[in-house]
Amino acid sequence: MQIEVKSPGLFTTVQDLGREGFGPMGVSASGAGDPIALRLGNRLVGNADGTAGLEMTLLGGTFSFPHGAVVALTGSDFAAALDGVRVELWASVRISPGQTLSLGHTRSGARCYLCVHGGLAVEPFLGSASTHILSGLGGFEGRALRKADMLNVGPKTESFRKRKLAQWGREALAPRKLLRVTSGPQADCFRESSRQLFYKGQYRVAEESNRMGLRLEGSPIPANSGGEMITEGVSLGAIQVPEGGLPIILFVEQQTTGGYPKIANVISADLPSVGQLRPRDEIRFELVGWETARRLLQEQQQLLATKELVLG
Repeated sequence: MQIEVKSPGLFTTVQDLGREGFGPMGVSASGAGDPIALRLGNRLVGNADGTAGLEMTLLGGTFSFPHGAVVALTGSDFAAALDGVRVELWASVRISPGQTLSLGHTRSGARCYLCVHGGLAVEPFLGSASTHILSGLGGFEGRALRKADMLNVGPKTESFRKRKLAQWGREALAPRKLLRVTSGPQADCFRESSRQLFYKGQYRVAEESNRMGLRLEGSPIPANSGGEMITEGVSLGAIQVPEGGLPIILFVEQQTTGGYPKIANVISADLPSVGQLRPRDEIRFELVGWETARRLLQEQQQLLATKELVLG
């Protein structure tokens, strides 16, 4: 089976759950910006959680299915329609041969995921199907989709089953605008007044944000070191403060080393929320301890493992 790209949207790439462990080689994990949405979309169509799907950003594409398919749309609402009929979000949908799925501008967050039964069949790079834009590797020819691209779909493994995400699950896993963070490795590089300014302030996501990092606009945070330090490894979700004092949240295609002090780090449980932030969204930060961060991640994973989360 195949999917024909009639229109690619603003920025649509093939993504799975990323490639861990290649930071020492200078290759960031990449993967879905909102991995929870991708995981659940795959469950709705009967795939393994890490199966490759399409990640659309801010504006969705238009896709034709010559042989039909079973799909699910998750994440943000992009006003999807199948041959002009509105498509339900967070539910499996059967597409007949020749039908066209169209998505528009986002009505909520930044990213929408299209998962298809069988998954997208692309050549893996370092064990992952995720597109790594910076290196031009992985995904579909190492790039964002273009008009007339033809995507191969893996083999069918089961008959169509109507599945949907339980409403309580949607509510419990909804993206947050108050991001919980742990103290960063260079938090002591900032005076107490600077740290208070960071945690009490409100920030707006800048237009220049992308999968490498989210630039923030708001009150500058002065660092004792003047915003520079010896280069060291950086982690996903690190919040670094370059010269000028405006924080940057390092995201799924972040550089693997950096020479700016890191005041905080977004906890793992809230990283999917970062993936749904749009330019001009306003956010705040809440400091939590390591034990709290670990507990919140465990609770999130336990919720995702609940059988009643997906109905049908």
